[in-house]
Amino acid sequence: MWLVAVVIVPLVAALGAGFIGRIPRSARPGVLFLPAFLAWIGLLVCGISAFQGNLPTAFSLAWFPQLEVNLDFNLTGLGWLLGLLITGIGSLILLYAGGYMGGAKQEARLYAYLYLFMFAMLGLAFSDNLILTFVFWELTSVVSYLLISFKHEYAEARRNALQGLLITGLGGMALMAGFILLASATGTWRISELALLGDQVVQHPHYIGILTLVLLGAFTKSAQFPFHVWLPNAMSAPTPVSAYLHSATMVKAGVFLLALFTPILGQTPAWTWTLSLVGGITFLHGCILGLLHQDLKKILAGTTIAVLGMLVFLLGLGTDKAFHAAILLLLAHAFYKASLFMMAGNVDQATGTRDLRRLQGLRRLMPWTALTAGLAAFSKMGLPPFWGFIGKEYAYKAGLDTAVPIWGTGTLLLGSLLLFAIAVKVAIIPFWTKPAATSAESKVSEVKLTMRWPPLTLAMLGLLTGLAPSFLQFPVDKAVATITNAPFEASIYLWQGFNLPLLLSGLTVLGGLAFFGLTRSPLLNRLAFKPLADSIYDICLKGVLDTAKHTTKTLQSGYLRNYLLIILASTFVLVFYKLYRFGGWPSLDWSGAGQPLILGVLLLMVIAIWSATTAHSRLVALISLGSLGYGVALIFAFFGAPDLAITQILVETLTVVLFAWVIAKLPDYHPLSSQRSRWIDAGISLTAGAMLTVLVLKAQIIELGPRISELMVDWSLPQAFGANVVNVILVDFRALDTFGEVIVIAIAALGVWALLTRPYQPKPKPASNPNPSKKES
Repeated sequence: MWLVAVVIVPLVAALGAGFIGRIPRSARPGVLFLPAFLAWIGLLVCGISAFQGNLPTAFSLAWFPQLEVNLDFNLTGLGWLLGLLITGIGSLILLYAGGYMGGAKQEARLYAYLYLFMFAMLGLAFSDNLILTFVFWELTSVVSYLLISFKHEYAEARRNALQGLLITGLGGMALMAGFILLASATGTWRISELALLGDQVVQHPHYIGILTLVLLGAFTKSAQFPFHVWLPNAMSAPTPVSAYLHSATMVKAGVFLLALFTPILGQTPAWTWTLSLVGGITFLHGCILGLLHQDLKKILAGTTIAVLGMLVFLLGLGTDKAFHAAILLLLAHAFYKASLFMMAGNVDQATGTRDLRRLQGLRRLMPWTALTAGLAAFSKMGLPPFWGFIGKEYAYKAGLDTAVPIWGTGTLLLGSLLLFAIAVKVAIIPFWTKPAATSAESKVSEVKLTMRWPPLTLAMLGLLTGLAPSFLQFPVDKAVATITNAPFEASIYLWQGFNLPLLLSGLTVLGGLAFFGLTRSPLLNRLAFKPLADSIYDICLKGVLDTAKHTTKTLQSGYLRNYLLIILASTFVLVFYKLYRFGGWPSLDWSGAGQPLILGVLLLMVIAIWSATTAHSRLVALISLGSLGYGVALIFAFFGAPDLAITQILVETLTVVLFAWVIAKLPDYHPLSSQRSRWIDAGISLTAGAMLTVLVLKAQIIELGPRISELMVDWSLPQAFGANVVNVILVDFRALDTFGEVIVIAIAALGVWALLTRPYQPKPKPASNPNPSKKES
């Protein structure tokens, strides 16, 4: 139950965010920081106690038990670590947001969205049911749309938010399909049970389909190539949003899912090669994007894509060392990236720009921000004694431990060189380069305290954990144990002696400095580009919208005849395709069809149909249709349903009388369609009639459960005190249904009455111009 309480705390805070107007402005950041911080404390303390066996690690509450969909929550080591990042970094970003917003009118909305997103991420981290996981997964996409489009008055923000929603939403649909196939293949919706059925899943005939769908969902959420395009564009969101979503939460959801599903779908060549290739390409491509961009936040977005690719690449290597390195790097990235994003927000707030070409010499004007940038960048570069150095060293060890060391180590080395260059670019250019005449340093001052110490705290955390790495060993070991699905314990050292990974770290520094020199090229600084994937997205979206426009124009033509034709044709094709493809044609029961009376009635009905369709007078057509209705009443009576027969006669008589009164006021009858059109209509009518006949016959032989009609017969007299079963059904068993039908008929009658009693008002003729040659002014 404690786990659910931790998940619900942000939801309560989101609901209460609307009342912050009653709190003094200076106290708002601290008050709204408190729920997230308390959730972090509770998760830390209770999590340690639960892993020691003093508290339960699972909670379940029935939701839709018939479908085996329950509110199942389970504490895993991986989910616990992610939850600590979500609440811990989230609390600092919420404090930062108070200073960033500065009491703006939209402050309450931002706090509510951030807390709602925290709720969705915590639910995702601890969910143990596939359906519940999907619900929280989609909730993160919806709330991220609200956060990215926070400045919805700008078209760019709306466009970029829609892009993120469409890409991650389509991935979510694929993920849901994969979950359904996975549950059907194993017979369970619980993730903790699926982790024990990995061998059964990989041997199932649908494994490749399940793998493809799940990977599509994870890749779109974690911005893997070629679905990465939405992440740089999401930088149109306010800085607190970028710092939260793109450092420790939303983009980590896809990596979290891949790690969580490694015991279920992993350890196969398809899994290993797909993750390694996609992750490696994303790693290098994200670095290139970071090098080419000049906007601080977009540079950081490019490196976020790169690190996400690096994490997926390590998961694809499939060794315990690779899993260990992935968790270490995940922590390092969360610490320094959130800090760097907030640093970029501080620079933007102080100078009014994030363009590196206009940012120089800020170290004297913004010393605290410069210190934050330096500390976070050192961890990003992988320099000792920062936690980022430890993560990089262990990543190199994992790369050397693969079956093809040159592939694993080479990819990690090249990507790390580029990340080093980008980190130098972010930390050096805005603060340590000589101010130019076009720089944005005039009237620049350091930001307020609430915007200074949250990023500095995270940057310092990267240093302190590097100096004392054993402090984080327990949560890291628990997280890796979730991926390996077995107990795991490995010491974390800052210094591992003179070895090959240390040599690779030295090459990273030298190569990174060389690449940084290339980034100072004037040609590169003047380069403006639009990523190819972004252009492809625009083309695809335009194609979808154009297709929808033309389809709507065709289907919604405004002609009732066309609507009926489309509905009947579509239903006919679907029904008969099903019967042709899967069988199940109904059998015909000819008993009673040979009776002379029935044959005579049927013959009269056929004559009436022919007369109605070929009549040249509305009155003749009306009488023919009335005769057809009376024929149906006779059939009802013959088969022992006199009440239905009487009802049919009354309705048919009333209909004929009303139509006869109406057609007397209509103009003379004239054919409005060609002979060809009438033959087509006849074919459509016969086809629709055949389809309905087949459906009626089919319905007679389908029995999905006990016949309720027999129960109604048994209940009619003892429970409803009525001997007439039909009447009892209408006024007792289906009383509300009948009442609704009466209301509908009454409303329709009122509408008809209003139309008939409305006085006729002829349309006034336009006044003629007495002087046609003179134009009106």
